[in-house]
Amino acid sequence: MTDEATRDRLDALETRLAYQEDWLDTLDRALTAQDRRVAHLERTNALLRERLRDLRQNVETLGDDSAPAPHDEIPPHY
Repeated sequence: MTDEATRDRLDALETRLAYQEDWLDTLDRALTAQDRRVAHLERTNALLRERLRDLRQNVETLGDDSAPAPHDEIPPHY
């Protein structure tokens, strides 16, 4: 192999390495953003579960007499 061919191969390898490093940085940023989003959704889910539990407890505490029946509620289009 000649020195010029070796240099060409080395240049090609360095170019590929630069693209791979850029791609890995892009994937890392995407994964970090996704991880933040999942953590936010997990917190929201926990809060909603807690709120639903509290609402269920309130309904049980109040009893069936004070809770409106489905046929007593006004539909949303009125």
